[in-house]
Amino acid sequence: MTTVSPSWNYTLRLPRDLRSPGVGRATLRAVLAAHDLSELTPTAELLAAELLTNAHRHTAQEYALRVLEIGGRLRVGVWDRDWRVPAGFKGDVRPADPDAECGRGLRLVRACAEDRGVSVLRDLGVSQGGKLLWVDCGAVE
Repeated sequence: MTTVSPSWNYTLRLPRDLRSPGVGRATLRAVLAAHDLSELTPTAELLAAELLTNAHRHTAQEYALRVLEIGGRLRVGVWDRDWRVPAGFKGDVRPADPDAECGRGLRLVRACAEDRGVSVLRDLGVSQGGKLLWVDCGAVE
């Protein structure tokens, strides 16, 4: 008899601390290993690193990592309290200046993610406002 595994999700709230992006990446690796999805780790960790680092750099408060299975896909998301959506999630991204120190990360996200999106949470209810940037990283089997 075939059984269907229930979908799963994890949320890790992170303080605005220089160590938080690393803690988020370590947690992501542990979650993927626990679900026998280690083959997705390199891409998922690369994408999570970019989203976590951006949240840390561009918000003055806590943020959170979300890891979940949705529709047979691995989705990694990062929530923060700033409702402004980065240009890389809105549409076309302008070419980065070759000497620029910033501006390449979201191009990397666009190139490596199977899908991406954003949910702007303007209500201050349970979500506490802000936005959730998410990327799909591969099939969960």
